This record gives sequence, C-alpha cells and structure tokens, in this order.
Amino acid sequence: MKIGQGLARRLKFHWRKPTPPVHPQNFSTPVVVVGSAPVSTKPEGFDDSYVVITVNGSQAVSAKWGRAKPDVTFMATKQIGGVNTNAVSVRRVIKGSSTGRLFVALWNRSFDELKDALVPLEYGYDELYVLSRMERMALHRSVTGELNLELRADDRFSNGITGVLYALANNAPAVIITGIDPSSSGHTYNDANLRRQHAETDADVLQLLIKNGWPLYTADVSVAEAVGIPLWSAP
Repeated sequence: MKIGQGLARRLKFHWRKPTPPVHPQNFSTPVVVVGSAPVSTKPEGFDDSYVVITVNGSQAVSAKWGRAKPDVTFMATKQIGGVNTNAVSVRRVIKGSSTGRLFVALWNRSFDELKDALVPLEYGYDELYVLSRMERMALHRSVTGELNLELRADDRFSNGITGVLYALANNAPAVIITGIDPSSSGHTYNDANLRRQHAETDADVLQLLIKNGWPLYTADVSVAEAVGIPLWSAP
C-alpha cells in the first residue's frame, strides 16, 4: 500500500513541479524561528532588525520580547477548528493578535472557507496563504536536497521545521531556533505536557542542516547540547 502510494506521490510531485513558498524579498538580517516547546530563550542581541517566524500559538513567547506581531506564522489546519487541548489553547493565546504572512498548512477546502474559518479566531493577518503538501515537499527538497514524501505521520516534519526551511530557502544569513526541541514534551501555552509529534524527523532534519553547513543556530543551551546545533552568539 505504502509502496504504491509513495510511487504515486513521487510521480505527482515530478509532474506538478511545485515550488517552495517565496518571501517578498530575501532575508538580510537574522531570522528567529520560535517554536512552542516549554523552554525558549530570547536570542542574544535580539532587536527590531531580527525577523520573527512563529508557529501556531508561539507568538505568545515573542510578544514577551516586545514583538507581538511576528513577520510570518505557520499554522496547522487542526488549530483552526480542532477541539483537542492544544488547538483550544492555541486559539486562546492568539485571540486578538495578528501576524504578517499567515501560512495555513494542508488546508483542503476552498480559500474562502479558510477566510471564514479564521473569523471566529479574531486573528489578523496582512497576507494569507495555504501551504500544500506538495509545497512542503518542495521546500524540504530545495534546502536539504532530499525528497520527503510524508507517507507516514512519523515522516512529517513540524511547522517549526517548516519555518526553518522557509527562512533558509529565502537566504537568511542566520536562522536561530528557540522553543524547538525534539526531545521535549509539552507546549508553552498549556500545562497538559502532551507528547510532541515529529520529534525524530525534526531532529534528523536539524542535524542534516548542520551537516550541510547551513547557518543554523539555537538560543537554547539544552538543544545545543542534545542536538549538536551551535549556540547563537550575536555578532
């Protein structure tokens, strides 16, 4: 079953020739990708020149640094109308907030339905996009050189990694992650201590990026030690 599905998806990818999402202009200053792990650290030297990319409800963290409105946000479809603890928590912390570019991953209904679904969240955005599976695959390949078919849940990388790949694909001179810890459990916006998904794949991607020489850093000491990512030090 998976073999046939994998072949079909590979052929579909090569037939459609999807391209990764492109930012309006290449990044020229450090990009901070803020995940939702319980522990996060304001990067050394952080100021208004840094670009901020958040994931789901993690802008609750960057807001504490004085950046209430991130430049880019990647949000999972399930956060919009889901009833599980994380989805409810995400909607609670982002209510009344806004972002620059909002990417909703894997939305499979019409664009108008997406806009309607976002209204009850009371969450503003300057630009709205749907990030398809094919575009995620294209983004992953453009940076890592490898094609991730995302056949199993365990094969899929998180939206935090999506933010990292997006920054690198758009020529960020440095990408600093915080609150992205494959070994952690729980989320910063609730105390349910739920298991984090995509942990192994996320760790594999991060280590591959370091191996291939991408300018990737972390502001979190524990992640630097556990994953082998250089600790960020402001120039």
